[in-house]
Amino acid sequence: MSKPETRPTKRPPLGKKPNYVYSVVSVALVLFLLGLFGLLLLHAQQLVTVYKESVNIMLELQPGSSKIEALEIQKALKGAAYTKKGSVRFIDKEEAAAMLQEDLGEEFLKLDFQNPLYAVITFNLNAASMDAARLEQIREQWVDNSAVHDVYYQEDIIQDVEANIKKLSWIALGIGVLLLLVAIVLIHNTIRLALFANRFLIKNMQLVGASWRFISWPYLGRSFINGLISALLSIGGLVGLMAFIQRDLPELRSLQDNWQMMLLFGTLILTGIVITFGSTFFVVNKYLKMRVDDLY
Repeated sequence: MSKPETRPTKRPPLGKKPNYVYSVVSVALVLFLLGLFGLLLLHAQQLVTVYKESVNIMLELQPGSSKIEALEIQKALKGAAYTKKGSVRFIDKEEAAAMLQEDLGEEFLKLDFQNPLYAVITFNLNAASMDAARLEQIREQWVDNSAVHDVYYQEDIIQDVEANIKKLSWIALGIGVLLLLVAIVLIHNTIRLALFANRFLIKNMQLVGASWRFISWPYLGRSFINGLISALLSIGGLVGLMAFIQRDLPELRSLQDNWQMMLLFGTLILTGIVITFGSTFFVVNKYLKMRVDDLY
């Protein structure tokens, strides 16, 4: 009568430990490059937002409009969802003439004629509302107002901004997808090389009756920790790089969005853990499914 199958009661050692230091550093460098690309995208988006919100919209008031009508228009603009907060400004005829004199110099004083300028109200749109169709709607809305003579803005600039943003968005998407694929391949190969020395141990544990969970759990648990460490190292590198750059370019601090930075860092942590965990899962299963002769 054959002896009953015995299962290990104590988990055998992993044998020769994989080169986790090399693995952690390699994954951290790949995640650092991904994070650097993410930082560039975030700052580029902030620059686009600043540029969009710097385009002036000008409401030219009718010559006979009263101060009450001007105040009502300002109040309506301040309460509008499309207006950038704090951007509404009233410029009367005299102030407009002084600004024109500053631009033209003393020659303006030699022109002896009545002030031909209109009182105007200038404002800026928030970035979400800055598109050609929305601007045309706003223009039509205010041109119908009896106190408004006309609405002016640089239409060519708006169209150029929209066209360039679409092109850059597609380019950034392509680069991002390519970097992600490269990261997955590099991290997977790093994990595969790290576990290569343990392929016989993994197979031997299977041959003596160890369960899949019993074999895989130490490697999967270690991959989780390694992914987290790699992500934290890459985040530390990015924070150090930003501090170094902002020391020489302090104006970049105004473009930094803390919530977006936290989202980027959280994404790096999740990416590091998911890719290392998934690669380890795949490699361990690959060795378990291989024949012993194929391991050589």
